[in-house]
Formats: sequence, C-alpha cells, structure tokens
Amino acid sequence: MASAISVLSMDAVEKAQSGHPGMPMGMADVATVLFTRHLNFDASTPDWADRDRFVLSAGHGSMLIYSLLHLLGYDGVTMEELKNFRQLGAKTAGHPEYGHLPGIETTTGPLGQGISNAVGMALAEAHLNARFGDDLVNHYTYVIAGDGCLMEGISQEAIGLAGHLKLGKLIVLWDDNGITIDGKVSMSDSTDQRARFEASGWKTLACDGHDAADIDRALTEAKGSDRPVLIACKTTIGHRAPTKAGTAKAHGAPLGADEIAAVREALGWELPPFQLPDDLLASWRDAGSRGADARIAWEARLSGSAHKDEFYRSMAADAAPAIEALGKYAAELAEDGKPTATRKASQAALEHVNAALSFTVGGSADLTGSNNTKTSDLAVLDAEHYDGRYVHYGIREHGMAAAMNGMALHGGMIPYSGAFLVFADYMRPSMRLAALMEQRVIYVLTHDSIGLGEDGPTHQPVEHLASLRAIPNMAVFRPADALETAECWAAALARTSGPSVLALTRQNIGPVRSEASENKSLRGGYVLREAAAAKITILATGSEVDIALGAKSILDAEGIPARIVSVPCLDLFMAQDMNYIAEVLGNTPRLGIEAGIQQGWDRLLGAFGQPYDFLGMQGFGASGPYQELYEHFGLTAQTAADRVRSLIERN
Repeated sequence: MASAISVLSMDAVEKAQSGHPGMPMGMADVATVLFTRHLNFDASTPDWADRDRFVLSAGHGSMLIYSLLHLLGYDGVTMEELKNFRQLGAKTAGHPEYGHLPGIETTTGPLGQGISNAVGMALAEAHLNARFGDDLVNHYTYVIAGDGCLMEGISQEAIGLAGHLKLGKLIVLWDDNGITIDGKVSMSDSTDQRARFEASGWKTLACDGHDAADIDRALTEAKGSDRPVLIACKTTIGHRAPTKAGTAKAHGAPLGADEIAAVREALGWELPPFQLPDDLLASWRDAGSRGADARIAWEARLSGSAHKDEFYRSMAADAAPAIEALGKYAAELAEDGKPTATRKASQAALEHVNAALSFTVGGSADLTGSNNTKTSDLAVLDAEHYDGRYVHYGIREHGMAAAMNGMALHGGMIPYSGAFLVFADYMRPSMRLAALMEQRVIYVLTHDSIGLGEDGPTHQPVEHLASLRAIPNMAVFRPADALETAECWAAALARTSGPSVLALTRQNIGPVRSEASENKSLRGGYVLREAAAAKITILATGSEVDIALGAKSILDAEGIPARIVSVPCLDLFMAQDMNYIAEVLGNTPRLGIEAGIQQGWDRLLGAFGQPYDFLGMQGFGASGPYQELYEHFGLTAQTAADRVRSLIERN
C-alpha cells in the first residue's frame, strides 16, 4: 500500500518535470499506517465535523496527500488530476491549497505554517470539546512536518503555545530524514529537536519510519498522552531510489527515467505509470470508508443531543445576531457621541459582539490592556479551562496569526486577536494565507499611527496600512470615531470569505457623525459632509478625519466650499459600483489625508482624471507627545487648508 504512494508520487513529478518526489517516498510508510490504522475520517463525507484533522506541513511533498486522497476515494481526486500535477487549471497544485480538493485542511507550503495552523486546530478541538463534550467533539490533529518546518522561527512560537496549553490531541510526525535542499541538515543546524520540544512541554517519541509495526507502536503510545506529542520518524528521503535516496537530489527535482525504473524493480512494480493493481486499490478504498460507522454513530449522537442546536449555530458561525446588536449600538452612539480612542470604542463594540455570539474567541499578543480585546464576559482559555474564550498568546504575533487560521479552518468559532499595527510585520505571512484561504479572521491592530506618540518611530507604523492593503482579499478598516468603529466591526463580521484588519487609535478622536440609519462603512467610503458648489473634496481615514473637518471649517470661512469623504476601508470602497464611487468622489480636485505613506492612495485620488494631492507621512516618525508630532509633520487642519488652496490655484 505504501508503494502505491511512492510510485504515484514519483510518476506525477516525472510527468510534470517539476516537484518534490523524495518526501512522499520517504514518508509513504508513515502515512500508510496513519491513514489505515489511526486517522478517524470518512472519505465520502470529508467535512464531517468530528473527523481527525491531517495537516501536511511539509507542503512541498504535496504528491503525498494527492496520492492518498486518490487512493482513499475522495471525490474529484481523479487519476487525471494526478497526471496534471502542477499544471495550470489542475486542482493538484504545486503545494496543497485549501478549497481545491476535499481532504486538504489548510494551504501549506510556506514552511512552519502548517504545524502552526495545526496548533490552532487542536486548540479549537479542546475548546469545543469543553463546550459540547466527548460525544460531539473528540478528535485528533495530526501533522507531517519536515526539518524546514522545525527550523522556521514560527514553529517555536507555535510549539511553545501548544505545550503551555497542554494540547494533548496534537501529534506531529517529524520526517527526520536529515536532508534539506542544500544538502545535509548538519550543514546548517545542530538542534536537538526532541530536547527542544520536551523543553516546550511536549512528549517526544521516536520510531523507524520504514517499519510499519514501529510506526503503529509510536502512534498508539502518542494517543495516550496528556501533552502534545512529537514523533521523530527516522526516514530516508527518496526511499528505495538506488542512487538518489538519502541525498538532496531526491528533494526538489524529478528522479529521472532510469532511477524510476530501478525503484519499480526494487518494489516489484510491473505496471506502467498511473496504473494500480485492482486489489491494492480496493484495499485503499476500504481504508477510505472504514470511518463511516464512526461517522454515522456520531451523527446519531448529535441528532439526540441537547446541545444540537447550539452546536449547529457554532459550526455555522452566523454573525447576524452580533451585526444586529451593533446596529442598535451604533444608533445609541449617534445620539450621544463623544471623543474616544477607537481601541476603546472597539472594546465597547466587542461587548455587544461577544454577548450576542457564543463562538467568538478573542486574544492578544501580550497587549490585552492596550488592544482592549478582552470583554467583561470572556473567561480565559488555558490548560485548566478550555471552555474560556480569551487566549493569552504571549509575545508570539506570528504564531498567534497562524493559530487563528487553524481555528477558523477547524470551524466552530470566529477568532480575533490584538497586537500593535507595527507588529503586523511579524504576522504578515499568516495574514496573507488567511486572505488566500478566504478565512474570516479578524485582527485588532491598535496604536495605528504617529498618534501613539512617545514610543517613537520603532513603534509608529507609517507603511503598514499600505502594505496590508496590498494583500488581495484583505479588508483594512480604519474608523474615524466610535460609531464607525461599531460599523467596521459589523462589516468585518459580515465578511465570511476573507480576513479583516481594524486599525485603531491610541488617542481620542471624533465624534464625526451623528446619524446611523445605515452602516455607511459597509461600502468603504461615503460623503460625511456635503457642500453646495464644492470646490474641493477632502478624503481621510481614522484620526485624520478630524483634520479634514478642521480644514473644512477654515476653508468654508474663506468661501471655499469643501466636501468631506470618510473612507474607513479603501479596499471595500474601490470594490463598489463605479457610479457610486463617482458620486462620492465628485468632480472637483481632491486632497487625501492619512498619517501614513501615500502608496495605495493614487488610484483613489486620481480616479476619473481629477487633479489631487496627498497629505501624509514621507518617512519615519519621531518620539514625542502625539500633538507635537502632528504639528511637526504638518498633519494639521491649517496645513490641509493651505494644500487645498495651492491645489485649486494650480488647477
């Protein structure tokens, strides 16, 4: 059975003349034992909620999972798909991509992401088990990871968190083959990985990765642990390839016809490429259906469970009750608005969100008091209280973001968490994958500009809004007051196929609006203050809307009518109907104001050929009280008014 994985993998890579045959061949025995004797799943129902999760963190070895999915009988994973490996339009992409094929639990390839996603999946399982009990939630998360996954820094953040939380249903199978692309691991690393994992609170085991009985023993022992488990599977990359096994030559290139012929001879495999013996395929298909009885029994338990309705609600993660509650709250804010920091306004909005939904799970990277992500009704989720809804992630921004991806992919919760906006640099690879996988993950990123003041330029984000807006399918919200903050939370919750950033101020701002008949932030931008016969349109986000309104007062007094447009989300605004965009922008010159760099604004400001200017940051910030910084960098109402006059005079 393991030979089928090896042959399909090397044949597909050879046909594509691209890929990584060595890892699937080296881990074929481990994967066979895992899927035929231990993994609890049903290939006919790949989205069964209580299935075991399998994550191929070493995503370069994607033919391992594609071979498995075909052999096990997953719908749509045809032999033609294997033949078209790595070809345009094929579902068998170079690295496993979530949503392309059933049975792929997460997009992997960037090393370290898969194992870190798996920590989030295991955390989700522990939380839902505490809520609904063993009858409805009781499954494992298994990972195949390579040396590259363990070398990437994110892995330490992830394993440290998993060990601290004692996620005992997380089992990592380490492909301990001693080879990377450059050659032997010993060229670049001498870490004792087992000691490292044990120091992080894990149990570790070892096995011969080519001995089925020994693999089975290790997996059986691992499932009895109350801590996460690393199994060091000693393997040979490119197993059975006569000249390339155990070398980097088996890592990232086709084996070649002569080497493949020799492997076939060693295996006694007489069939041509992409053909399988009927009896062997039947054995694999039996393995694919062996979990059907367990799945049917689970469905019966769910049907008779007192928790059935709440379980369905959690798995659906319908945020409509919170969106409705936020609408009512926004109406209250419109009647009684006052200056507030939007990070505080976010916490107030979250009180309504978390009261309306039982399946939000919050957290922060050691900045709870600064991000204001913990609300009054959230208990802490830790190793003694998995039913809590607030995670202290520690100073692990990257691991936190990756774990949240795993939580969202697992299902049953909407994850959100906090950090400073400047630390999005640490989170960005995981944020990008959330956008690629179309997952509803919400990042509360506070201290969003030079307005954070005295911490200085190391902590003052100037390019971060632009860099996050550059990620396709990422919605970056920057509200201008408490009312817009409530609206932006509602808009983020309404986005079921992509992540959202809430960029929030440290300093008090607003209020800018006293009307809440509709959620205007849903469209990304809107006319905040109209002007008859306007000569200028000023567009701003967040704290700079106050500056735009101040400039309007100066200009109006001088007989220069100014329209003010609030743009809480440039991404959503530019996705609107062109007629709406034209209506909001008007046909006058435009000035954009944001305490960040100009990049990303030109498409908006220059739409329909109008002249424009931008008032923002040209470089890094400085340390000092935020009021003085705004003056120092010219981010003031007077400077904005001066720029408007100059713009009008030039045009």
